Amino acid sequence: MIKGRGLVQLVLAVQAGLLAVAGFTLLSLVQAGSWTVGDLAPGLIFSGLVIVAHLALVLAGYGAGESLFPVSGLLAGLGLVMAYRLGGNELGNRQLLSIALGVGSALAICLALRDVTQLRRYKYTWAVLGVFLVALTFLLGHDPNQSGARLWLGIGSLQFQPSEFLKVMLVIFFAGYLEENREIMARGRLQIGPFKVPPLAHLLPLSIMWLLSMLVLVVQRDFGAAILFFGVFLAMLYVATARFSYLLAGAVAFLAGAFLAYRSIAIVQVRAEAWLDPWSIAAGRGYQTIQGLMSLASGGILGSGLGQGRPDFVPAAFTDLMLAAVGEEFGLLGAVAIVMLFLVLVHRGYHIAISAGRPFDRLLATGLTTVLGLQTLTIMGGTLRVLPLTGIPLPFLSYGGSSMLTNFVIIGLLLKIAGGRGTHV
Repeated sequence: MIKGRGLVQLVLAVQAGLLAVAGFTLLSLVQAGSWTVGDLAPGLIFSGLVIVAHLALVLAGYGAGESLFPVSGLLAGLGLVMAYRLGGNELGNRQLLSIALGVGSALAICLALRDVTQLRRYKYTWAVLGVFLVALTFLLGHDPNQSGARLWLGIGSLQFQPSEFLKVMLVIFFAGYLEENREIMARGRLQIGPFKVPPLAHLLPLSIMWLLSMLVLVVQRDFGAAILFFGVFLAMLYVATARFSYLLAGAVAFLAGAFLAYRSIAIVQVRAEAWLDPWSIAAGRGYQTIQGLMSLASGGILGSGLGQGRPDFVPAAFTDLMLAAVGEEFGLLGAVAIVMLFLVLVHRGYHIAISAGRPFDRLLATGLTTVLGLQTLTIMGGTLRVLPLTGIPLPFLSYGGSSMLTNFVIIGLLLKIAGGRGTHV
């Protein structure tokens, strides 16, 4: 029998499903003046999927006291409505399928994976797979959206973005590696001026991550992925060693590499100019940034209403600038609500990390949560022109099968860590 906190979280999951149904009802009324059961079918399917999945999690001992799954479901439900709103049935149906695969993956992790420490045994396998994916993307990657970044692999209509899966692979590898070597990394044995550093062999992962980030930036022109990969690793390194000097050295090294890339690579210069002064190139690279800002501004406090704005004027709003689309139709209050939901996800993820009893669990939860948080911060900052605009999708909200699947895998792993601890957070 479900009671107490489990019942509260089930109610939240039901609310997430009902919100999606309400969104499709309102969208049908705005677009056609009436609604049918067929119009509500995507919302009903999503609602049933979320409720059944959460019931399974609670009955299996997960989810009681956890807001991770209901909140991610709420964001995914809103993203599904916006996918149908901005891209029509074809795009929306693909997003619904991606959500179903993602929820199924989260369930499989919680119910079939015996313990997350099983992942640690194959940390070098994950690392090799990650490097293989990067190399394959460098060699065979293509750019179906004509964005200037070759980030996709696939054949025909079956496309996926390897960098999304790479994030989780690298987090697993570094969690295992840093758990094994945290004492050496923390204490240091070599004296270089006033600093103590670990042996050069143990500094290799930091060098590799810097090189990988620079390669992603230079070869693939993907500034967002470069920030994400290196930022996640630095966060995990700090948690493992508690040494601020590593953060400082890593940040300086990354900024130095980014500056050199800016000085020597034309596409990086163009993107920097589109960030610093988009109005000077409003008809070119600055167009997307400007349209996103205008879309946000036109929403005001309360927004134009679902289906009544023109976020379709924003290029790639359903992927890169979903926050601008939400801000236009749901207003400042709606955008702030989205930010608060992401804060809940990040807070719960870090709380799981802090409460974890085993070092590997702590590092894994830290890395996975940082992926969600840094990805959200990067694309929101790009939308608001606080940071350069990147092609990173907004987790759970933006359209993208690879991203949706990866994000639910992260939720499943975090739930597994929390459940494996045997405590409620």
